[in-house]
Amino acid sequence: MIDARLSPHVSDNTRHLPVLQQCAALCYRVVQGQPEVLLITTRKSRRWIIPKGWLIDGLTASQAARQEAWEEAGIRGDCEPQAMGQFRYRKRHQKKGPVLCVVDVFPLLVTSVAARFPEIKQRQRKWFAPEKAAFLVNFPELALMFQKLEPIGCQDASGRA
Repeated sequence: MIDARLSPHVSDNTRHLPVLQQCAALCYRVVQGQPEVLLITTRKSRRWIIPKGWLIDGLTASQAARQEAWEEAGIRGDCEPQAMGQFRYRKRHQKKGPVLCVVDVFPLLVTSVAARFPEIKQRQRKWFAPEKAAFLVNFPELALMFQKLEPIGCQDASGRA
């Protein structure tokens, strides 16, 4: 697991902030022996990120990440129960004001991509090579996780070599 360090855009003055837990799905597929990762845009700033959100009562963090992948990107797939890493960022919470979010990231092997999904009108989604995705996201810890997908490149989406 990759340990989270504060991204450069998260200052040291976050020590006093409330910490909230989130989960995310690092959605990937293998096309012609090469891994691709899915990025989506955030609603407001339109920056590239992976599907993520708050924990959901009654679901494990991995199951909640899988649910976020569906709602935000129209992705179905097999989500690993073990997080591959985490990243942190500062957010203005509607009720709590500034908070520090700690996001556990779960790899999700994509089995289907829906044409329609709950947030289709609010986000864009696009597949990228891991290196390009790493360049596009604002979180160095997340960028490192994309590189961890490289060894999977010898399998196709069904898991066959």
